[in-house]
Amino acid sequence: MSALSSRTGRDRQRYDSNFRLVSGCIPYRLIKEEDTEQEDSSVDFVNKLQVLMVSSPNRHDLVFPKGGWEDDETVLEAASREAMEEAGVKGILREVPLGVWEFRSKSSCVEDECFGGCKGYMFALEVTEELEAWPERENRERKWLNVKEALELCRYEWMKRALEEFLRVMEEETRLRTEEETVHDSSKLEECQIDPWYCFVVN
Repeated sequence: MSALSSRTGRDRQRYDSNFRLVSGCIPYRLIKEEDTEQEDSSVDFVNKLQVLMVSSPNRHDLVFPKGGWEDDETVLEAASREAMEEAGVKGILREVPLGVWEFRSKSSCVEDECFGGCKGYMFALEVTEELEAWPERENRERKWLNVKEALELCRYEWMKRALEEFLRVMEEETRLRTEEETVHDSSKLEECQIDPWYCFVVN
């Protein structure tokens, strides 16, 4: 049993009107293919990208780490905390959110009557450490999946939309990085093509 513990209760829960505020993240990693001599980032990127999902307590369906945003922490701190508590991972959290989604939560329903809903802030978390023990290890299983698998297994529609936005952002960043590298390489090539024979020193 882990010596760590998760936060429980909603005494410090943040609300916005009737919406319970939630913060979560999509943990991800890039698989390195050492045997590949030449990489085509525009084609292979999606295949090298994996996201981490966790099972819900007493269920086998998969979700991304998320939970209540409390009044003694920032939205970023809440997302990082939920990643550690539910999935046992730490990493580099991107400060710009993937988006904000409104949804209904079954935990907000009492006797088949729902009150309000949730407003969820989702971020991307580049995983740098996987813990062997974490607070909710006994109640959750974690699983690395490629994006296609994650889209098929994701329990909630709003999480699927968050994952689609995550993929769009990552692909756009990869495209821009590739373009910058191409421009840089072209500049170096132009410099190398100057024949020293035609260079003169003017006194």
